[in-house]
Amino acid sequence: MLISEASDSDLQRVLEVEREAFGQNEEAELVAALMEDPTARPLLSLLAWDDGRAIGHILFTSARIETELTGADAVAPATTATAPHTPSLVILAPLAVTPDHQGQGVGGRLIAAGLDAMRDRGVDLVLVAGHPDYYPRHGFTPALPHGLAPPYPLPPGHEDAWMVRALRDGVLGVVRGRVACAESLSRPEYWRE
Repeated sequence: MLISEASDSDLQRVLEVEREAFGQNEEAELVAALMEDPTARPLLSLLAWDDGRAIGHILFTSARIETELTGADAVAPATTATAPHTPSLVILAPLAVTPDHQGQGVGGRLIAAGLDAMRDRGVDLVLVAGHPDYYPRHGFTPALPHGLAPPYPLPPGHEDAWMVRALRDGVLGVVRGRVACAESLSRPEYWRE
């Protein structure tokens, strides 16, 4: 298996992986929108290949902390004024592996390659709304206890699905607040499942 950064000419392959992995078009439409969304940049799109066939895809898009939370939405006061630097962050979404390659470590290798690339690019925190039994195997922990709220409230009982992975020591807890994502990902329906 080979993992490489997806180029513009790989877009159709990326979308095919998304459709095949999820059995529908919604994720492919989201990925296509994110790839064109200037608020998602900088972004990283990686493809996993097996014998010349695209079998997996992962996308990381830009995010930031909104520090003006009030009332019931407030997680905790923002602390960016006292921070030595404001941590940079991205959102991992989506991760897709074709059904015939699931359970073979493709997703884990895509996550590892993506995290390495994000670390090399100076990213401090990676956030994901995903399966709470899968992502902790890759170093993710619930984000709410660290004062990082998702763009939209998650359904009751699913709060642990919002997770964070620090790529550098000492960055968790430096800032607290609601995470703002790319405009294409900032729709409540993406945060209800």
